[in-house]
Amino acid sequence: MTASKTSSNTEFPLFSDLPLIEPIQSALRSKGYTIPTPIQAGAIPPLLEGRDFLGCAQTGTGKTAAFAIPILQLLHQSPAKAVSGAPRALVLCPTRELAVQILESFTNYGKSLRLRFAAVFGGVGQSPQVTSLTRGLHVLVATPGRLQDLMDQGHCSLSRLEFFVLDEADRMLDMGFMPAIKRIVAKLPKQRQSIFLSATMPPPIEELAGSLLHDHVTVMITPPATTAQKVAQRVMFVDKDNKRKLLESLLESNAFSKVLVFVRTKYGADRLAKSLKSSTMMIDAIHGDKSQGARQRVLNGFKDGELRVLVATDVAARGIDVEGITHVINYDMPMEPDGYVHRIGRTARAGATGESISMCDAEEFQQLRQIEREIGKRVPVDRNHPYHSADAEDEVIKRDASSGRKKTSRGRPTSGPRAAASGGTKSGGAAGRARKGFKGSKPSTTSSFGAPAAGGEAAPGRRRSISGKVKKINNSTSKPQYGYSAERKPDGNSSSGSSRGPSRGSSSGPKRKKR
Repeated sequence: MTASKTSSNTEFPLFSDLPLIEPIQSALRSKGYTIPTPIQAGAIPPLLEGRDFLGCAQTGTGKTAAFAIPILQLLHQSPAKAVSGAPRALVLCPTRELAVQILESFTNYGKSLRLRFAAVFGGVGQSPQVTSLTRGLHVLVATPGRLQDLMDQGHCSLSRLEFFVLDEADRMLDMGFMPAIKRIVAKLPKQRQSIFLSATMPPPIEELAGSLLHDHVTVMITPPATTAQKVAQRVMFVDKDNKRKLLESLLESNAFSKVLVFVRTKYGADRLAKSLKSSTMMIDAIHGDKSQGARQRVLNGFKDGELRVLVATDVAARGIDVEGITHVINYDMPMEPDGYVHRIGRTARAGATGESISMCDAEEFQQLRQIEREIGKRVPVDRNHPYHSADAEDEVIKRDASSGRKKTSRGRPTSGPRAAASGGTKSGGAAGRARKGFKGSKPSTTSSFGAPAAGGEAAPGRRRSISGKVKKINNSTSKPQYGYSAERKPDGNSSSGSSRGPSRGSSSGPKRKKR
């Protein structure tokens, strides 16, 4: 196979340039979509050719349409009657909110096609879901736990499956779904087309992708763990007891018109929402303990503007795709750096701008440093608020100092009148805890588009130019299309068969003398 290079000024296609059937083109026009996002332009052509696909792109870049559109077209072009309990396409995703969102996308793009779609997920009774399966359907969207239950009960079989999509694979790993996924994958037919999508690519995810995909195309829009380019990030150091007061002061600004607030626990979400409601704010909470109906009502209220503030846990917010979120506030710092990337990716979608604010107390400095190492840059500090905590900031500075870094690493004076006014370098936290300091940017080993990726499912607008390059994998490349970077894996990387298409005790105290 010969290598192929792309021009640095490759013209970006329109949806009308892609080989899509008229019913789908019509559905896209009715939604006002004219220009595909980079992941869509990179995925749709090879998927229509029957190739397996690995896509790595941050949240909000339109990954759902990237696989839904070609699957709909291929199903339509190869008509077959829906068989009871045996879907032709399966999309696995981590949360019920995301399952509902994906189902809506299939319904919108395939509204003129004679195809049946359904979603199954936990938290609700299974009887209506079993009825949908029994009637027969073409596309099934499912969360792993509920699907496995239905398969064990004999309500669902994967014997006729032609298309398999694993969406948000990294989040599946975080939520502990890997055992269930592996059991489901073991039931897949060997002849199938597989699509693997993730926002980040930790080693376990790479290993899983290698076992699922065969002779596949890889498109990486941004390096793993890259935060959305149009999100303005800042951190506010604040004592834990003052976080709610700081949040209330922020929400006094009319600029905070649609705000998503992240907390660590379900109890914390309810408690914070209840305390803010007393301030006559339109606010509610969403988390896993609420019923599916209640969660959907809250989410719809947030989408429609009835709610100004939505308090959410990480798991519940994974499927939130709401346009116009102006601010994401990390009331509690995320425990995992990847969680930060996913959280702030809820804003600045569909080409819009957004802002993220992280509230960091003295006990959360470790999470902040992990995030900064992961994203490859410092998060700017905002001290211009009435609840700034010099003690909390000093914990970070002191930790840097213990790692051999200067105490002025965040730009705050450490001597003189200004230092005295701002609290100097006096520490109010626990001393002596050691942690490695920030290591700086990680080198990128993936190719990416030269222009920022547009967000949303697809964005209307004019043609634009992008740049890309081909990176060799095991001395072979595949010809890139429409300016996306493609990597072709050799057959040896697959272990699950071919795919469809061409593919302590220490004692303390003084020692006693021996007598």
